[in-house]
Amino acid sequence: MYTQYMDNFADEFGPQQITHIYDPKTQLRAIVVIDNLVLGPAIGGTRMAPDVSTREVFRLARAMTLKNAVNGLKHGGAKSGILADPRSPDKESLVRTFARSIRDIKGYIPGPDMGTDEQSMAWVHEEIGRAVGLPRLLGGLPLDELGMTGYGVAMAADVASDAIGLPLKDARVIIQGFGNVGKATAKFLLERGVKVIAVNDSKGALYDSAGIDIPSLIQFVNTGGKVADSRLGEALERDAVLSLETEIFIPAARPDVFTMLNQHLLNTQLVLEGANIPITREAAEKLHVRGVWIIPDIIANSGGVICAATEYQGLTADDAFATIRETIGRNTREVLRRVREEKIVPHKAALDMAREPIDAAMGRNANV
Repeated sequence: MYTQYMDNFADEFGPQQITHIYDPKTQLRAIVVIDNLVLGPAIGGTRMAPDVSTREVFRLARAMTLKNAVNGLKHGGAKSGILADPRSPDKESLVRTFARSIRDIKGYIPGPDMGTDEQSMAWVHEEIGRAVGLPRLLGGLPLDELGMTGYGVAMAADVASDAIGLPLKDARVIIQGFGNVGKATAKFLLERGVKVIAVNDSKGALYDSAGIDIPSLIQFVNTGGKVADSRLGEALERDAVLSLETEIFIPAARPDVFTMLNQHLLNTQLVLEGANIPITREAAEKLHVRGVWIIPDIIANSGGVICAATEYQGLTADDAFATIRETIGRNTREVLRRVREEKIVPHKAALDMAREPIDAAMGRNANV
């Protein structure tokens, strides 16, 4: 059965390999999941967080398999996790040790993810000669600096707003998670005239019904500040944003923000999944029944991996922007068409779209 998140650790599509890494000298603990390589070498981010689990890495690797497939990329899916605080003074040593530990996992090309960035990928590249999301000086397309994932979310917003009759001008937006993806998404959506009324980070939330001064908030956060300390609005508890009324809600942090236990709190018309697997399958189905439109993660947040694949081909940032614009726009239109015409939930539609090229490459019938 081809479900949204594949909570079981094995099915007909993968995973191909799960590797646990421990280095006693540096105390590195890490996980690598190679899910499926049928479409080509796997591109997938390296997440750095003290609580990342094998199950989370597996689910994220599967999301990468699907995301690469649905976007027509000649890459399979993988993901890795380093169990450490990304603010650790030993970060460089941990990342370099991790890189050396995966030298012989030839089918995996690491990229940046939550807790890692272009500098991290530079360390990886120096150690093993392969990584994407590299700094400009190394010939890379720094996806966080360029805001590629956020740009893709904005492209999905353009198409979805037209399709469901929700004008972006003056639409209220909440962004759950104000890291690299959240900041870039806010910046690109501001160009469309939205009002970002609330954001949060791991420590708290910020609210202003008239719209937060996003450029000032980005500047504040980039100097190490927490959103609730910015004095650019009303400080709230971190999870208060989950129940505020809005037109567009963008989860841009960790998995499983909404489950069956709290999905009833969400009071919005449109969800653009800026994070990977932010809503459980059951909760997403319930939201659909409630009339909430969702653009699934493997479509809405694909800008980063499209950029990474573009870099891997040796192309330019302009090429990446153009591909993101065309691909995410097309996929958003298609997923909404399937939802309406086939009477299915958005995640099922997106998964069907991703499954087709994988099944073809594996010599399977996608309709079986």
